[in-house]
Amino acid sequence: MNSIKSERLLSLDALRGFDMFWIIGAQTLLVALAKATQWGWMNSIADQMEHVEWAGFHFYDLIFPLFIFISGVSIPFALLKKKEAGVPMKKLIWKVVKRALILFGLGLVYNGFFKFNFATQRIPSVLSQIGFAYLIAALIILNTKSYKIRLVALLSILIGYALVQLYVPVPGSAAGVLTQEGSINSYIDRFFLYNHTFKTVYDPEGILCIISASVLTLLGSLCGELLRNPKFSGYKKTSFMASIGIGLILIALLLNYRYPIIKALWTSSFNLLTGGISMLLLALFYLVIDVWKYQKWSFFFRVIGLNSITMYLMGSMINFKFTSTYFFDGLAKSTGSFEQSVIVAGVLALEWLTLYFLYKKEIFLKV
Repeated sequence: MNSIKSERLLSLDALRGFDMFWIIGAQTLLVALAKATQWGWMNSIADQMEHVEWAGFHFYDLIFPLFIFISGVSIPFALLKKKEAGVPMKKLIWKVVKRALILFGLGLVYNGFFKFNFATQRIPSVLSQIGFAYLIAALIILNTKSYKIRLVALLSILIGYALVQLYVPVPGSAAGVLTQEGSINSYIDRFFLYNHTFKTVYDPEGILCIISASVLTLLGSLCGELLRNPKFSGYKKTSFMASIGIGLILIALLLNYRYPIIKALWTSSFNLLTGGISMLLLALFYLVIDVWKYQKWSFFFRVIGLNSITMYLMGSMINFKFTSTYFFDGLAKSTGSFEQSVIVAGVLALEWLTLYFLYKKEIFLKV
């Protein structure tokens, strides 16, 4: 645990908190409200709160890649700043390696390590993908001297990954097969991870997915470099990110006809789409919070964003629903069809108050 005193990019903390807000209960609340009201427009929103079955895209498919993108935005502020200050390279490299290993370990814990079911213990995880994607991107950034070289590295991974998925033959299948059983991602996961995957035949946070996700971390880092650059005004930074974001979305939608957007395989078209949307969201949050200085409204999200990993882990270890039911069961039952909505709203309130307590005590989990 650490106390945070240094100046931070408020929009980045707010965007991270906005992202985590959906994970810790906002998604469940909207689904509960849709069931309670049965309004057509609410049902349409609720549909967006579920992952697509395979190919395609819903709003909820953005949450994880947005977090990975945000982790990349922080790299110039956390690592390049220290490199410029003369911190030894070995120390910086060890810092990012240690971060990846800690997140890998926390991912094992999240996946039920203490149940001691080692024969079927899932090895990949959301946290390990964040950690190793960050590691790949950070090593590239620390060992290159300009954003142009980093951009070349990003494009090389993006295009190389697409070529592997589309043209490398898969034993027992064929090249370019993008199904759960027949993709090269699935083959590699089965070969190296055996029965330690989320699904029987593949893992959505598997080995190749980690490599692909590093593209979003690199994209985020390039945005971070832009935000640190004093040569450009806030409006120029915003317009540049928004323009590139729209361009990436259009390219992804065009590619989708030949190279589908599939989150579970982390296809390059998925990277382009989610990267573009992430840039638009960052541009919006940056413009409103850091350029226009409308900041009070963002406090709710910043409290979440400053302790995002803490909340993610607490959500699996602490039964907030039990506590919410204890305090709000009577009120919930008096609302009829909105009973579940009240309980979920209670969960969200308890989670936020827990994070607010940590915020007031200046306690933040840094990994």
